Amino acid sequence: MLMVRKTRRDFMITVRDVLIAASGGVCCAALAQTEPYSDPEAADRWLAPWLHAPGAVSGALHMGRFADRMYYLDKPITWSPSPGQEGAPAVTVPKGFVTDLASIPRVFWSVLPTDGLYTFPAIVHDYLYWTQNPDISREIADLILKYGMQDMKVGEASIFTIYNAVRIGGSRPWKENAAKRTGGERRILVKLPEKPTTTWDEWRKQPGAFG
Repeated sequence: MLMVRKTRRDFMITVRDVLIAASGGVCCAALAQTEPYSDPEAADRWLAPWLHAPGAVSGALHMGRFADRMYYLDKPITWSPSPGQEGAPAVTVPKGFVTDLASIPRVFWSVLPTDGLYTFPAIVHDYLYWTQNPDISREIADLILKYGMQDMKVGEASIFTIYNAVRIGGSRPWKENAAKRTGGERRILVKLPEKPTTTWDEWRKQPGAFG
């Protein structure tokens, strides 16, 4: 039997093609012209409006960034289901949660709007993918992402694209997170860095960083 090795780039192109076909080629038109991981600065632009947002109300997204593009919450955030959003429990992401946003395929950072509307539910989703609460399956975590994007008034085309991407490609980060947690990796800090030059790799080794 001939075995063909699939690279991550091949996988993302497959995801792209599936989504283009499913949407009639409309909602993913920009994606079709974009190479995966083509813009390494896109994540920073994507998150820029949310980092330490001035005058934010309780529950708004306050974030910091390590020097090596890992992010952490300065304050907790909570998502709760609205009427009609059945099958999804309320979720609180604690202060200090560290995210690499890996549960959202990075290819979408450079082709979807960078106004940050889906950043809040994306971090809730990443938290669920990291903690893997036995009462919240991957399917429910993906549904919460979809509901959260609806709450944030994200466009229907973007919701369709992102939701179907995580349904197709989310198994890999889910399994990788489980392996990292089994290996002892921790992602919820009790002590936050003070210098913008600090890297995640440095800080995670600091005594008392995790309590």
